[in-house]
Amino acid sequence: MNQSVPRVIATPAAIALIGEITARHGAIMFHQSGGCCDGSSPMCYPQGEFIIGDRDVKMGEIGGYPFYMSPSQFEYWQHTQLIIDAIAGRGGMFSLDNGTERRFLTRSRVFTDEEHENRAPVSIGAQG
Repeated sequence: MNQSVPRVIATPAAIALIGEITARHGAIMFHQSGGCCDGSSPMCYPQGEFIIGDRDVKMGEIGGYPFYMSPSQFEYWQHTQLIIDAIAGRGGMFSLDNGTERRFLTRSRVFTDEEHENRAPVSIGAQG
């Protein structure tokens, strides 16, 4: 296997919801929540309205938009591929999926040994 394996991917349902949200709000970004209020939901914000920390990890992109998480979350999730889905329900209070009657949901799977060796690189901070 020579091609890098993405650390984050999106289901067709998530891509469809991203399309609806960007049609309404323009460019967006995601940050994997680790807080108590919204559990571990991926939060969706207009680009530039959520401050990315200097140590936040950019996992990749879904639907052409960046996906970040905190360093502590990365320590926990680094051995898995995140699969972002959209399901029926309420989005996070401050997330752009709120009010769509759908919400983003993070699923994951552990990388195989071969995939682990070929994981896509990450970058740190907003410049990544």
